[in-house]
Amino acid sequence: MPQLPELVQALLNPKAYPETPPQEIELVQTQMSFVFLTDDYVYKVKKPVNLGYLDYTTLDKRHFYCQREVELNRRLCPDAYLGVVPISRDRGNISIEGQGEVIEYAVKMRRLPQQAMMDVLLANNQVSPQMVTNVAHKLVEFHQRAETNASISAFGDLDAIIKNTEENFTQTEKYIGNTISQEKYQRIKDYTDSFIDKNASLFHKRITDGRIRDCHGDLHAAHICFTNGICIYDCIEFNDRFRYCDVASEVAFLAMDLDHYRRADLSQSFVNAYVAQSRDEELERLLNFYKCYLAYVRGKVESFKLDDPYISEEEKTRVLAIARSYFELAESYVEI
Repeated sequence: MPQLPELVQALLNPKAYPETPPQEIELVQTQMSFVFLTDDYVYKVKKPVNLGYLDYTTLDKRHFYCQREVELNRRLCPDAYLGVVPISRDRGNISIEGQGEVIEYAVKMRRLPQQAMMDVLLANNQVSPQMVTNVAHKLVEFHQRAETNASISAFGDLDAIIKNTEENFTQTEKYIGNTISQEKYQRIKDYTDSFIDKNASLFHKRITDGRIRDCHGDLHAAHICFTNGICIYDCIEFNDRFRYCDVASEVAFLAMDLDHYRRADLSQSFVNAYVAQSRDEELERLLNFYKCYLAYVRGKVESFKLDDPYISEEEKTRVLAIARSYFELAESYVEI
């Protein structure tokens, strides 16, 4: 694995932090961020990358999207997001909230208890139907107050939906034969195109009914923590069109992820609770379409990690298996 950037190496030193030097610092990477977990806090630094659907290539852009991340995530997890902090260099030393020239920014969060994360609880068979019902109720309340207007609603029209689905297929062509087979790719694409074509009036009705909202956009189990109520964090801040979506898509995201954990029972309990509370029974007609689309998105995002120079070959072996499992799940939703 290539050597980590200088800034990342510096932030692995306990002396770089403004509070009492942490006992331990854990580095977690995503395709777009370096995340530093200390004893009590989390610092998230955006990578200077342009992935097509996001652009973090300048310091000003990274600063802007750090601020957006805090602002948007305070909607569903207000207590965890503390703010945006500068990272400075002074006489060769790099530190957070220190003196000198600002060379980077980080989102600062309170560290949430790992053992209370939904993905961890699922792995330990500790998630109950009542817990997912409580998530559904929190989500209904959030969606009811989430912003909507003509420009947000436009993301529910056919052109926008086709743009998103076509982007999926275009961006995964290079992984055919690796994370997804040609046959699976074509079967999912044919189903997607056919569903959109046959359900144009349904998509239009969702717009007129005000179902397109400024949502979370990345609602899977790893982003839900059962602490001090329910904290739903790490929404999409880098591209509005992935957050401006049908509430049916948001519901389908977590339902799909629960399916991925082989908990179809919890998935159904979650959907049932959301529909009962929101009275949005029409949502179920779109559920498999959006589950298929979002499982494909997850497979695509995992596939992207195979190209990241800072991710080890050992990790990439694990990533390959995860990507394939999501593409298999996407195919399972295809209705013939």
